[in-house]
Amino acid sequence: MTSRDSGTRTRKTPTERRQEIVRAAALVGLAEGLECITLRRIADELGVQPGLVSHYFPAADILVAEAFTSAARAELDALLPQAPEGPEHGTPLSALRRFFALIAGTEFDNVSKLWMNARHLSRYRPSLRDHVIEQELLWCRRIEQLIAAGTAAQLFRCADPWASAVRILVAIDGTSVYINTSAGARTDPIAHLARTVAETELGLPSDALATD
Repeated sequence: MTSRDSGTRTRKTPTERRQEIVRAAALVGLAEGLECITLRRIADELGVQPGLVSHYFPAADILVAEAFTSAARAELDALLPQAPEGPEHGTPLSALRRFFALIAGTEFDNVSKLWMNARHLSRYRPSLRDHVIEQELLWCRRIEQLIAAGTAAQLFRCADPWASAVRILVAIDGTSVYINTSAGARTDPIAHLARTVAETELGLPSDALATD
């Protein structure tokens, strides 16, 4: 007898299916903009019926908000891992050097565009606005923790880690506003603005956070 594939498909758990939908939506948002996330579009991306997507996300705005959060959180974890310590992450000083080297490149340009997109749309979409605020606070806390750890280790001089974290994040966001400007026009004048602001905030000499 010849064996034959029964065609049985593994059934995803509700959690797995929901995560799959959010990941697909995040990819669309990163590549094309949050406005392109619709229930039908994500269903097409996954090869499923729109009703399946709407079962988990009755309103597209909810999916848009969660897709943004998924992409923004992935960026934060890649740039500033939670509680960096141990040989794999080094000191707070080396963690910040790595961070500023990464954001000076182009690897995270799509996420910077997503942040701009989300802030604009959040004027009209309350659910997205709540997610944007939550992610902003998470970014500030992550930077604050790093500054506090470096200050405790006497690597930095900083009287108010939270205030410094906010100012550093504002400098990062300020440079990101120019993300759609041609690279040549924006890179030279502002490429290291956020880093120099951080060096001032942390009582470090010029280029202390630069990589070799």
